[in-house]
Amino acid sequence: MTSPRDWNQQIIEEFRANGGKVGGQFAGAPMILIHHIGAKSGTVRVNPLVYFPDGDRFVIVASKAGAPTNPDWYHNLKAHPRIDVEVGTQTFPVDVQEATGEEREVLWKRIVEQMPGFGDYQANTSRRIPVLVLTRAA
Repeated sequence: MTSPRDWNQQIIEEFRANGGKVGGQFAGAPMILIHHIGAKSGTVRVNPLVYFPDGDRFVIVASKAGAPTNPDWYHNLKAHPRIDVEVGTQTFPVDVQEATGEEREVLWKRIVEQMPGFGDYQANTSRRIPVLVLTRAA
């Protein structure tokens, strides 16, 4: 059985080898690699995620497939809200903000319309799944 770390590494390698595109269950989905710093460890990590374009912004979802806790990367982004991302063949810094209130509701509705699986994840957990907005840093 492949560990989540090995599985992520395979996606990262495929992403980088194919100009930001991957196959399998993510074929055709817009993908982003987030580089984040461990809130406790200070270690730089990279995670592949599906993103939702929102004008010039990138929207990501801390679903962890509906697990009862947020993914570790969510806590890292809250602790260090300026990160580097890879989109296609470009790498650039972004500022991270958690969407709240009406903005979160509008984004969440669009996310679930585009990828209903996220609605299933929300139905399987008691936590409110965070929605994060990445804006290219000046």
